[in-house]
Amino acid sequence: MTERVDRKLAELGLALPAAAAPVASYVPTVNAHGMLHISGQLPFRNGAVITGRLGESVDLAEGTAAAQACGLMLVAQIKAALGGLHRVERIVKLGVFVNSTADFTDQPKVANGASDLMVALFGDAGKHARSAVGVASLPLGAAVEVDAIVQITTA
Repeated sequence: MTERVDRKLAELGLALPAAAAPVASYVPTVNAHGMLHISGQLPFRNGAVITGRLGESVDLAEGTAAAQACGLMLVAQIKAALGGLHRVERIVKLGVFVNSTADFTDQPKVANGASDLMVALFGDAGKHARSAVGVASLPLGAAVEVDAIVQITTA
């Protein structure tokens, strides 16, 4: 799986960032019974969090790109937790939180930035269940936050 993901990243002109350290009192991942639970990841571009609110200061294309950046950070966290991507069986679920105005209703389109990345990188194993919800604010003013549950093989 690692080689496939590396090849797809190169084809897409993307690179995995370094796995971000937690910004509060939690751990980035928990492996429970073959399911890797990944804490919410923020969107980073050039070392800075992509901030703003959809429907106000961030447009749909920027929001989708922010969700993709969250997806890249999820993959970086998986790789850091497992020492590679070889144990990934399936992306089970993504939870996407979109910092948006009350009248913004395109949260699912924003979430596609992360969802489409998972399918591009992991193929059929990247197809997942998902929630996409609008929220009034996110940590550090982030535009999007995404968490995940990933099925993994035992060591």
